[in-house]
Amino acid sequence: MLIDSHCHLDFPDLYDRFDDIRENMAANGVIGALCVAVNLEDFPKLLDLVSRAPELYASVGVHPDYNDVREPDVETLTSLARHPKILAIGETGLDYYRTPANELDWQRERFRIHIRAARACGKPLIVHTRSSAPDTIAILQEEGAREAGGVMHCFTEDWPCARAAIEMGLCISFSGIVTFKSATALREVAVKVPDDALLIETDSPYLAPVPHRGKTNEPAFVRHVAEYLAQIRGVSLERIAELTTANFDRTFRRV
Repeated sequence: MLIDSHCHLDFPDLYDRFDDIRENMAANGVIGALCVAVNLEDFPKLLDLVSRAPELYASVGVHPDYNDVREPDVETLTSLARHPKILAIGETGLDYYRTPANELDWQRERFRIHIRAARACGKPLIVHTRSSAPDTIAILQEEGAREAGGVMHCFTEDWPCARAAIEMGLCISFSGIVTFKSATALREVAVKVPDDALLIETDSPYLAPVPHRGKTNEPAFVRHVAEYLAQIRGVSLERIAELTTANFDRTFRRV
């Protein structure tokens, strides 16, 4: 039994396929999915979506790369996180891919607000980092993210970054990228991550794993990520499912 720890079912490519997506999940042994928020404007739509299915959950937060949206504050995030379907704060973090770091003070402050909210409400963080790993780790440490825990989602960084995150109590989540031919260095990290820090995800509708690369991703495809991790870690698919589901339940306090 598998769980997709990060997807975006409220995005246009997936929203109108709700029933098909749930059927495909069931057919592939995917018993749950965490639908991750990217802004506050669309949060009501996301919450309505996950409220229609017992196996779906959500987070609340504002993506670091969204700059023309309502800014979050600690009170708003903690208030919205009280809903029983909300398991996490995020996605949050830093993304320097398109904009120089010296122009992104607002992004770093938004990240700090999310960490403070996670600590305040006792919910874990969903952390996004792109071209920004040193600052991401530094802010997590400065803001006491260990108290909240959470996950480094769609991980593509090196082992020192993963180790620093794990030392703060965060899990490392691998997406379909780990199955890509070019992801040699990432696979080396995936082998090193301890059993109790391993998660899997799709980040759908993006990053479909081999053999669906280039197609619209969906939670059912997390099975291919799990199969690939089983192969490179030298264990069974059942073992990966057991580990990642237990880690999800512990990290996100699923009941």
